[in-house]
Amino acid sequence: MANSNWFRNEDWNPNIEADFRQRLARARNKAQYLRIQASHLAERHPRVTLDLIAEYFAHEPNGVDMAQAHVDRAKAYLALGNVGNAISSYEDALKREQEFPNWKTQAYVDFSCLVANARVISLYTRALEVLDERGKPSLFPVERYRTDGSRALLLQELGRPEEAKLAAERAMAAASQIHSGLRHHPDLGLVKDTSDEFGKRVAALADASERAS
Repeated sequence: MANSNWFRNEDWNPNIEADFRQRLARARNKAQYLRIQASHLAERHPRVTLDLIAEYFAHEPNGVDMAQAHVDRAKAYLALGNVGNAISSYEDALKREQEFPNWKTQAYVDFSCLVANARVISLYTRALEVLDERGKPSLFPVERYRTDGSRALLLQELGRPEEAKLAAERAMAAASQIHSGLRHHPDLGLVKDTSDEFGKRVAALADASERAS
């Protein structure tokens, strides 16, 4: 394994862990490598991610990328089916961003999508507030799709169908974009798939008037 990838393993087993630990022992900024490695294992090895994030916090209780560590932990909890702990971790990330506004993550849209997807009724209003707090739309289509898509689902559930439809239309417009707008990175940040439940729900809201007419 190339030296530059020793803390970006996509799989985990005793041999990989032994190599990682050996290199980590010689590293100066151990916290950084623990968090980055944790982020690469959140879906396939979520319990390992949780252990590594715990080590990260032990090494760096006030690190600059603490908000991202909370996001990584949330993704691991989601992989384990623990929605409650995932929501709490996203809230921790959002709180950290308020304290250090120069260090932003995707917590705002991840949190809002989770609330909408899991239909956490008690947090609908909170999720909309989080979206509104972020402000201007992102450059990347995939972020606009997720932001406006979750906004549409939340507005619909809160009894605001006209606003929901407009948001859904913006989301699907972002999903249909085939060029990022960046000259040297035309494929960066494009929406790759809208066939999941989230995409189907958003698409249904976007063409609601056509079906009704």
